[in-house]
Amino acid sequence: MARSEITCREALNQALQQELRRDQNVYLIGEDIGAYGGAYHVTAGLLDQFGSKRVVDSPIAEEIICGIATGSALVGLRPVVEIMTINFILLAMDVIINHAAKYRYMSGGQLSVPLTVRTPGGGGLQQAAQHSQSMETLFTNCAGLKVVMPSTPADHKGLLIESIRDDNPVIFIENLNLYNEKELVRQEPYTIALGQADVKRAGKDVTIIAYSRMVIEALKAAEQLAGEGIDVEVVDPRTLKPLDVETLVASARKTGKVLVVEEDIGFSGFGAEIAASVTESAFDYLDGPIKRLGAADVPLPYSKQLELDAIPDAEKIIKAVKSII
Repeated sequence: MARSEITCREALNQALQQELRRDQNVYLIGEDIGAYGGAYHVTAGLLDQFGSKRVVDSPIAEEIICGIATGSALVGLRPVVEIMTINFILLAMDVIINHAAKYRYMSGGQLSVPLTVRTPGGGGLQQAAQHSQSMETLFTNCAGLKVVMPSTPADHKGLLIESIRDDNPVIFIENLNLYNEKELVRQEPYTIALGQADVKRAGKDVTIIAYSRMVIEALKAAEQLAGEGIDVEVVDPRTLKPLDVETLVASARKTGKVLVVEEDIGFSGFGAEIAASVTESAFDYLDGPIKRLGAADVPLPYSKQLELDAIPDAEKIIKAVKSII
């Protein structure tokens, strides 16, 4: 089983390349994804390999892109949309939420919409308030959509391939700060089931449940806390919808203390759903209330220091863990 050390960006490119080769119904569509290779170069080289009918450069029109993709999915194709940044997906919300998410249910299962929408989000890169948002809760609150938020290169590859093969619309949210993260990844195609959490680090004193970039920050915090004698377990849901509550609950019952970390604004963020779901099944095992750590309830500032102050990081996670130990 050959493995190579690659970045999240390269893992995504590899997944797209392998699925385009495997299934002639798969095609890509988005702004600048062809000759330019995508805003973050995830689709680099794919136009040369598969041609302009399989890698489609679109106008700057997110609603049209998602409309074309939804229509083509209804007649048997498997489109993979790239929205340049999650902030621009607001322009396509009617198509995604009122149409793509609803057709399978409203047709009594006669129709399916095998649509994957890839889009990066998150802050920390001084892209200011309109280009640094985390919007996962907009989609987890919509029946009919699946929501994926990977953290590692291996998860990016396996989850993207699984998303493309799924017969339901999937919102695949990447994080801008993770594209250059590296690890050993299997070269051959493989899938990771949606709705299957992963224990990234085993521990016995406290559980940190985090997703996307916050997994990396939680692992950094766990290593520092280990030096102080605090053994942290880090659990990554990987998919927010479906959510693997069973694995989260098992960890909470094991440690008795839980911190939920998200990059989204803490108020009404997805962390609240995680906390509620775990509490419902693990209340008698908990030593105290589940603590949540999210971004400040402000539009992210352009100022580098103010932006970093607003977003959770390893230092803030360490402080939060110590407050519940």
